[in-house]
Amino acid sequence: MLFGLDGVQIGLIITFLCLFGAILSGFPVAFAIGGAGIIAFAIIAGLDANGLLIHQAIDTASDPYRALVAEGVKPDAISVFRYPELPRVEVPVFPQGWESAIDRNLSFIVNRINEKVLAGQSIEVLLAVLMFVLMGITLERSKIAEELLSTMARVFGPLPGGLAVSIVLVGAFLAASTGIVGATVVTMGLLALPTMLRNNYSPELATGVIAASGTLGQIIPPSIVIVLLGTLTGDLYSTAQEERAQLAGCTDALTYLGEPAVISVGTLFQAALLPGIMLAGLYAAYAFGFALWNPSKAPPVELGSSQSEVITRNEAWTWFLFVPAGLIAATIVLGQLNVIGSQSLAIGSYTEAGDQASLRTNVSPDCRASMIELHGQEAWDAAIAEQEAINEAGGAVEAHEFSDEERAEALAAALDRTAPIGSGLAVGLLLLGIVLALARGINPSGNPLPLLIGAGGLVLALLADIAFITPMTTPGTGALILALPILIALWGCKHAAQRLGKNDLLRVVFPPLVLIVAVLGSILAGVTNPTPAAALGAGGAIMLAAYRKLAELGRDPWVILWGAMAIVVMLLVGVNFDLRLNREGVLFENYLAYIVAFAAFLFAMFSILYACWVLFAHRILTPVVRETAKVTSMVFTILIGSQILNLVVISYGGEHYIQDFLKSFDNEIVVFLIVMLVLFVLGFVLDFLEIIYIVIPIVGPVIYGGSFDPAWVTIMIAVNLQTSFLTPPFGFALFYLRGVAPREVTTGHIYRGVAPFVLIQVIGLIILGFFPQIVTIVPTLLGG
Repeated sequence: MLFGLDGVQIGLIITFLCLFGAILSGFPVAFAIGGAGIIAFAIIAGLDANGLLIHQAIDTASDPYRALVAEGVKPDAISVFRYPELPRVEVPVFPQGWESAIDRNLSFIVNRINEKVLAGQSIEVLLAVLMFVLMGITLERSKIAEELLSTMARVFGPLPGGLAVSIVLVGAFLAASTGIVGATVVTMGLLALPTMLRNNYSPELATGVIAASGTLGQIIPPSIVIVLLGTLTGDLYSTAQEERAQLAGCTDALTYLGEPAVISVGTLFQAALLPGIMLAGLYAAYAFGFALWNPSKAPPVELGSSQSEVITRNEAWTWFLFVPAGLIAATIVLGQLNVIGSQSLAIGSYTEAGDQASLRTNVSPDCRASMIELHGQEAWDAAIAEQEAINEAGGAVEAHEFSDEERAEALAAALDRTAPIGSGLAVGLLLLGIVLALARGINPSGNPLPLLIGAGGLVLALLADIAFITPMTTPGTGALILALPILIALWGCKHAAQRLGKNDLLRVVFPPLVLIVAVLGSILAGVTNPTPAAALGAGGAIMLAAYRKLAELGRDPWVILWGAMAIVVMLLVGVNFDLRLNREGVLFENYLAYIVAFAAFLFAMFSILYACWVLFAHRILTPVVRETAKVTSMVFTILIGSQILNLVVISYGGEHYIQDFLKSFDNEIVVFLIVMLVLFVLGFVLDFLEIIYIVIPIVGPVIYGGSFDPAWVTIMIAVNLQTSFLTPPFGFALFYLRGVAPREVTTGHIYRGVAPFVLIQVIGLIILGFFPQIVTIVPTLLGG
């Protein structure tokens, strides 16, 4: 053996040295990864062909090995790490020769590229990356960051450390609207860093808070990191749990776990919401605490007010907190009382299947013992009792097609369950009510009559819905009944919007906030998956950028405004009317609704094309498309290169060797900590893309094959990967900031400034480790 090391160990060392050398060589990373795999394979193949690489494999024909298998030990659980005393046999690292390995790798590369890049199931999700990148770059080019920074600085500047706190808030906001780390760090470095230095802020605090806040896009949805992780974790988790179930003696993961082994990008977005907010809160708390401890290094700064009218404290508390909170609380309470809820009478063609036992009980003795160990004796006994009750009742009821009597009974039951007020109408009226309340708070001295009339329209709409609209009312009739009250409410909200527009903070925050709510809300609520939501966000960002450009030029942006209204109309009509015209008995109102929706669609498309022309004519669209293509191409090229490198590692047994090492630890917490430590160290030299596509597929089958919640595991990885942008000396956010920082700001300032935020990242990981409910509570509440 060469240097007394196992051949697979030498192969891994060669592979990682080639990878690091290729990355540090200056070649584009996207091409360096694939090249490193090819070079590593050539070196390993040459050493193997000359007999220099010998792998010490377990002798599966030996008596001790057979004795272990006879004792019931699964062959997959036997490794040189767990049973080092077993007899070994020397074999080449390429048992069938390197020629066979390269032939197999070439065929696998073609299959993997076809599956993961061209026509696989993950392609639709990967398209969300392109759309989110387009959305982020478009918003960045529309000067949203500049306006947010100046406005937030005026609001929070008078507080101790207020400028630093405003940077954190803007970073969180940009993370939710763009998710592009480099653009965020550069933009805030150019705009905020000189201002903070001029106002006697410590260079360490200024650079640290800018670099850290810029990386929030790694975790706050819509995060490209989570999208990319989501395309991997679904397959990794399901495959690992199937293997876990078979090792436990069960037929499949559903039997063993009692639930499907699935995880989606939408669920990961839900899981990432609170951790992202928590990290932003920790950053802001540190900045505020630093200012209190060192007031001379983070002094209050008065940059002018964003509010033209003086508002008393009581007025602010009333209209900005108590009234909106009261409206939200009332809506929630009425929802719990079933006054507000679903009014759907939709009934399928088949009856529901009868209740099943909480766990499958018709399993083998080995599987039964494993299930009891996993779920507990009490849960198993409860499942046995449930199954006995089902058997006594004649067995599980199978679903069958409704008879006329059963359909009538199901319709009557659905009618009894409906709430007097539809949830969609209630949410819409709630949002309009909050707009009216905020407008009153912004301009308390103004004439309250238009706002009162708008509030009266909201009340009339609720009363009309309760008195005249039933679940049997057709959508067209309901629209006619609500038309007048809604128009009255919208008239009041028009005056409210004019008042809100006089406040700089709301004027700057509101348009992108609506876009964020539309994109994230549709994903978090499970209305759609990330790809259509990302497309909506990209289109909305283009329209918003065009609106800002037209307003800047003093031109009337009515086409953009009416285009946005057309999108809203199209969505409302699509939700409330049945637009399927290829069925029998279509009502006239549905034909009319289809015409309205189609006309709205045509005008919305015209508005988007017009917005593209505006951006193109003013030389904004071209660089946006160029940057989008560049980032997206880099992601997909790294995906292809990483597949080549992974197949090289697999070909000589490196992936299996690493997994056997991790599986040799009986405590899965120890395994997870080892993986997290490795990811943290790799973050010093590797970008998150390389770690996701190279390292996660190797360690994923182990860390996703345990009892940990897969969403928690993924978010822990995402937060850990966030340190790859912050950790000196190779953190990419530090390079971005160094490139735009003034000369008086040294690299030492940046490194010292970012160190506390790296510690905060570690503290955040520890908090999520001890309190996984922070990750799992939102998916649980939303049913993700």
